[in-house]
Amino acid sequence: MKVLVCDPIAEEALETLRSRPGLSVVVCSRPPAEEELIGLIGDAEVVIVRSATRIGAAALAAAGRLRVIGRAGSGVDNVDLEEATRRGVLVVNAPAANSVAAAEHSFSLLSALARNIPQAGRSLRAGRWERGKYMGVELAGKTLGILGLGRVGREVARRAVSFRMQVLAYDPYVPSLVARDLGTEPAVLDDLLSRSEFLTLHLPLTEETRGIIDERAIALMRAGVRIVNCARGELIDEAALLRGIESGKIAGAALDVFCEEPPRREVTLRLIERDEVIATPHLGASTVEAQRRVGEEIVAKILGFLNSGIPADAVNFPAIPPQQAERLAPFMRLAESLGAFLSQIGPQGMRRLELRFSGELASLELRPLTMAAARGVLSPVLESPVGYVNALSLAGERGLAVEEIVSHEPVPYSSLIELRLWGEKGEEASCSGTVFRPGDARIVSIDGIGIEAALSGVCVFFRNNDIPGVVGAIGTILGRNGVNIAAMGLGRHPASGTALAIVNVDSPIPPSVMDEIRAQPEVRAVRQVRL
Repeated sequence: MKVLVCDPIAEEALETLRSRPGLSVVVCSRPPAEEELIGLIGDAEVVIVRSATRIGAAALAAAGRLRVIGRAGSGVDNVDLEEATRRGVLVVNAPAANSVAAAEHSFSLLSALARNIPQAGRSLRAGRWERGKYMGVELAGKTLGILGLGRVGREVARRAVSFRMQVLAYDPYVPSLVARDLGTEPAVLDDLLSRSEFLTLHLPLTEETRGIIDERAIALMRAGVRIVNCARGELIDEAALLRGIESGKIAGAALDVFCEEPPRREVTLRLIERDEVIATPHLGASTVEAQRRVGEEIVAKILGFLNSGIPADAVNFPAIPPQQAERLAPFMRLAESLGAFLSQIGPQGMRRLELRFSGELASLELRPLTMAAARGVLSPVLESPVGYVNALSLAGERGLAVEEIVSHEPVPYSSLIELRLWGEKGEEASCSGTVFRPGDARIVSIDGIGIEAALSGVCVFFRNNDIPGVVGAIGTILGRNGVNIAAMGLGRHPASGTALAIVNVDSPIPPSVMDEIRAQPEVRAVRQVRL
């Protein structure tokens, strides 16, 4: 399995990858441009990037085997997340690993901006002694506006409160109680902009937040405001920021990120040249400790996914609380297997899939189970790869409606998953299953008839008239043709005279053997199922 590492990560993380059997680790000497990446990514199953390499639609189209992208850092705006999701590629990041480093850099720039430290240092090195020119301001007692109370924003808030600053916080996705617990005052955006003497940005880059600091925002700010941005360059309209500084409305800005990196645009270069501006080359996460943590975290997430097949924490997959991940994992495998089984024995022209969860499962995060079941249903019928992350969107494209139902009705198992599948003509098939213990998932009913069988490997499913000798005749056919039976599960419905069987075998069954089974007079239907 090829692992393509496009941007530098900690050597300890690389050694962890190299020590894993079966992985071929390819490390780029420099971040590849798009055309170069297209030539490298074709046979890669894992790609690791930081912020320098961009993975767009063209690269994803060339990545025929790609399973997971690891972003060694927090933001994923250098990955086409929508296209990755559409293609079933998992995207994981390491949002917590560099939070302290980014917060410390933000606060360092805040302090440097207040006291003109870089400017005074340059002046002194030039042989000048200009104490009066670089008069600063204190942070204590000043109002700091924090845009974004994610991990980094919260770390900054804690530091600002300890400096006795008055802290306002804007984040529409964080409850007011959380903001108050940090010692900050929740505020709406316009109110925060008009009251703050210092502003620091810690928002993700989205269509909502792009250019959030623009002409309108600057017009609302108080004169002499100072702005820090260690998040994403595109959060600020750089031309509007330059005009604000030139007019004197903005006293200064400290920028670690830019709309284009490295900066080449004229407006950005003019900003950097201003004496009121402190600029650093995207150093927010650049500490020895943060880089080690980022590398170790992203590698651990990738290896965890490769080991279990279950994405416990990903950008484009529902977050699974750590305490639930271990409990959900075997049920995700069960849901996928039930879906694959039902898809191969059920009606043609699938139009509706219903999942019913009963027992202890009802209290857990169910979306991953639904995605797993949809993946199982679609994988046998689609040529293109179906992943957890794109299963529901692919179902929608094919006109397959997927519905979740939580049932509190008593069931004879601690947890039960039931799938019902309807075809385009209204025909219906169903099956249900449970997990007796990790690694022991079983199907326990088909079309309402009780049966118990393992869900793995290759099996033959048949429905027959409930009379003696049918199972023995089929066993004889398999044995005569060199197909070894590994296990068998039987079920019957005496009132209708119907019997069912699942026969687990050690190898695929040739079509001619399937035809021979199908020709048995008492066999109503037979399918070979691969799980």
